[in-house]
Amino acid sequence: MFDRRCPGAANIRTPTIEIKNCPECGEEIEIFSDELKAKCSNCGFIVYNDVQSCVQWCKYAKECVGEELYNKLKGDDK
Repeated sequence: MFDRRCPGAANIRTPTIEIKNCPECGEEIEIFSDELKAKCSNCGFIVYNDVQSCVQWCKYAKECVGEELYNKLKGDDK
């Protein structure tokens, strides 16, 4: 599902970087704001960007994550 770049990334002028710790091995993983996921260089574990936060503001969120997950994350599930 998250194999492509975020369609809303074109609206972000300068991507920001976040450092996360791999939950498997503890290695630091750099993930940019325009990336949906990053792979740990030590063990290969995939870490995802914080999808829930961008769903709150990005006009492409429904297209990016799909309607079902979008509604769930927005709290609109019926």
